[in-house]
Order: sequence, then structure tokens, then C-alpha cells
Amino acid sequence: MAESKYVIAYDFGTGGTKASLYDAQGRCRGDHVASYETRYPKAGWHEQRPEDWWASVVASTRRLLDGSDIDRSDIVAIGISGHSLGVVPIDAAGRLLRRDVPIWSDSRPDTQMAEFFAKVPESQWYLTTGNGFPPALYTVFKIMWLRDNEPDVFARIDKVIGTKDYINFRMTGVVATDYSYASGSGVYDLTGWQYSDQLIAASGLDPAIFPKIVASTEVLGTLTPQAADELFLPRSVKVVAGGVDNSCMALGARAHKEGDCYNSMGSSSWIAVTSAKPLLDEGSRPYVFTHVVPDKFTSALGVFSTGSSFRWVREQLCTNLDAAAEAEGVSTYDLMLRLAAESDIGANATMFLPTMAGGSSLDCSPNVRGAFVNLDLGDTQSDLIRATMEGVAMSLQLALKALERITDVSGEMIAVGGGNRSDLWMQIYADLYNKKMVRTNVGQQAAALGAAAVAMVGAGLWDDFSKIDEIHEVRDVREPMPANQERYAPLTEIFEKLSRSQAQLGDMFAELE
Repeated sequence: MAESKYVIAYDFGTGGTKASLYDAQGRCRGDHVASYETRYPKAGWHEQRPEDWWASVVASTRRLLDGSDIDRSDIVAIGISGHSLGVVPIDAAGRLLRRDVPIWSDSRPDTQMAEFFAKVPESQWYLTTGNGFPPALYTVFKIMWLRDNEPDVFARIDKVIGTKDYINFRMTGVVATDYSYASGSGVYDLTGWQYSDQLIAASGLDPAIFPKIVASTEVLGTLTPQAADELFLPRSVKVVAGGVDNSCMALGARAHKEGDCYNSMGSSSWIAVTSAKPLLDEGSRPYVFTHVVPDKFTSALGVFSTGSSFRWVREQLCTNLDAAAEAEGVSTYDLMLRLAAESDIGANATMFLPTMAGGSSLDCSPNVRGAFVNLDLGDTQSDLIRATMEGVAMSLQLALKALERITDVSGEMIAVGGGNRSDLWMQIYADLYNKKMVRTNVGQQAAALGAAAVAMVGAGLWDDFSKIDEIHEVRDVREPMPANQERYAPLTEIFEKLSRSQAQLGDMFAELE
């Protein structure tokens, strides 16, 4: 019976792999995480080892199943949500050509963009691909970099595949990608639903280097004997193509219908909207991925350092709370949030700009950096913590405003990720967004649930993705409070001016380097 069947979902992120077991009703029956290292050998180089990825998949799967009493023969399918813009070169025999490979945040390309954009204007490239991150992050330019800097490696390349595509290959022996992951390649035509011949020609690369594209729910095959032995799973387990993390998270966050939106709150944060057409705007440059849901796109704007800025405040300004937190059996973050609640709206006229990892497409310059502004000798630790929380929310409010200028956005926002656990922060978001902030039982499992749903449909356990709505159980709703909104209105005007002026200062500082 379908009720006794299970799928394994892998949330394959920048820091590690989370393996989760889901039953056919979409309930998570357990999860385990195995981490891996990111290496930074040179400025702009962010590398990981595919062999580490595979080891983490094996370790997390074994730990997951060792803690479960289910019959492994009832596991019928696997689905993966994978971090985007990966560059894994393999030869015709499927052998890795580089031990360490660039991941999404790697920005090593230098001259390659100028070569490409001399043939295709950057604005045309963006409007075709929806690739709104800085161009150097996208796959095609990293492949061109390999061509120009490592010709011996490049000469042996048969295919360049993505992160989760490599794991699928290790599981099945099949080389392929899906539409959502292909949409981050830098040469994908969003509305044409295929690689663009014009863009590939501008890169000077052989079109054959890019893997074939299939639906996210397509079954690539079953486990090879070697993969089944390593994972302790039956060879009959089906492996679906899966999807890029942004799209799997959108599905898991209940954003699979027109106008659905969600707010991912983690080390970085973004607001994304699901629609039948990609949301493209040359000014704000939303970054767009093809959805794992057929005929849909997920378009987003975000801030690179939100949770990571809050972590910086903890590590640099709040270490005095560590001993008290340990004695009380809570985290330092818990005590920080209590202190923040002691400060009033506006944090005693102190403001924080959370661009500590540089500017996104929302900012006037990538050189902008973070800042506390209008500090006063009367300011307290409580004020600084609350200013950080409000600054993060105000920066994401700018992202929401930019999206609302180009599309209709739902009146309620699903909040997923670790940042949604604070009641105070959820109220700040509700007031600044002027939307209901909704927390559900899914919490930090959105990407995993999306990957599980893709596996469910691919394996025939579900007819479509509509069951996602049933799985979400609302735990909390924060409504905008008019009195708070009135007080925030002048502060948000100041914040916008602060963002612009700090970007100008960032450019001046950059000239000193």
C-alpha cells in the first residue's frame, strides 16, 4: 500500500547534506546531517570536493536509517535539492577532472564576462536567462575560466554537471540535469525552455558540454549495485532528477501557485514569488529559476548577509552573554532576543545596515558594507541587537517593494528557515512588510519537503503537488500592527537614504584597496 511507502529527500546545501525520511503522507519521520568543508585557496575561489558530497550522502543516509525501524524495502524513491551554480567537470567515463570544484559563491572568472558581453549585451543576457546574481557566479563563465586557465583539464571535459546532478550520477550512472538547475547555467532561455544557441555561441563552448535537460520528476533510473551497497538501500529505489535548492524550497514552502510567496530566513535571506512568467526587471534584477513545478518560475530578491550579520553581532558584541546562557541552558541567541525586546521600535534611533557581505542587485554598489549609524553614548546592548533585527527586516522590505512594483504579491508570507523562530522578529517583519507572517510546522524542512514531493510525484505516490498545502499546518500568524507601522514609516525613509549613502562610501573605500 502507498501508505507504507517512503522516500528519502536530500537537502544538499553549502555546509552539508541533510537526509530526511518522508512517508507517503508527506510527514517527516526523521533526518540526519553530515557536513563537509568549503575551501578558499585564493581570493574569490570557493571550492568543495564532490567526493566529500558523496561521503556526506552515504553518512547521512546510514545514520538516518540506523535510527529507523522501517523496512528498507519500503523506500521507493530518492529526490535531491541541490545548491546552485555548481561546476563539476567529468570526462566521457564519468571520472572527476578536478578534485576541488567551484561552488555557487565562487567568483573567479575575470576576463570571461567581457569576452561574452562583447557578443551579447548584458541586458539581453539577463532578460533571456533571469540570472540576476553577479555574472561571475554563473556556470558558463566558470567553464570559460577553466578553458582559459586549465586547458589540460578543459581538453578532457565531456560534460559539466551540477552539484545534485553529480550525486544522481553516482547513484544511477546517468548524466542529466533538470530545468530548474539548467536555468542557472548562464546559457538557458527561460521562456524557450532550453539552452540558447546564441548564448552558447557567445561563450565559444561546445554545446555538448552541457547536460541534457529533463523534468524534475523524471526517474533517471534505479540505484546501481555499488550505490545500493554503499547506501544500504535496495537496488529498486528510483532516483528522480530533483531540483535546484531555490525551486525545491519554493515548493516545500507552499509557493507553487500563481502569486504564492515565501521568505527564506537563514544566513542569507530572500523573498520569492511563484508565477507563470519570469519576473524580470533590469533595475532591481530579480534572480529567476525555473520552478520544479511544471510551467512555473520562482523569482527572488534577497540580501546576502542577514542571519550571518546577526551571528557576527553575537560573536563580536555579545560574548558576555555566553556564560549566562550556558547556566540557564539556553542559547546566547535566546538571551539576545530577550534583550532586543527591552528596546523600543527604532532601537533608540540607532540603525544597522546588514550588507556585511557586500551589496546585492538591490544596492547601488556591490562595494557597500555594513554599518551601525547614529550611535549615541546612551545606546545599550539591547538597542544594538534590536537595530540589527530591524535593519535586516528593512533591507528585505526593500526587496519586497521591488517585487511588488513588477507583480502582485500575496497578502500573507510563509516564513521558513532558522530566522523564523523569533516572535519579535516575526512581528517586525509583519509591520514592515504590511503582510501576515505565517509560520507552519514545516519550519526548516522546506527544501527537503520540496525534494520529497518531487520524488513522490516521480515515483507515482502522488498525482501532483497539491498535497503540499495539506501538509502545512499553521502554527502562528503575526498580523501587521498599524500603530507600529506608523512609527516605522519615517525610519524606513531614513534607511533607504542610508543604503544609498553607504554605497557611495563603499565605492570610496574600494578605491583605497
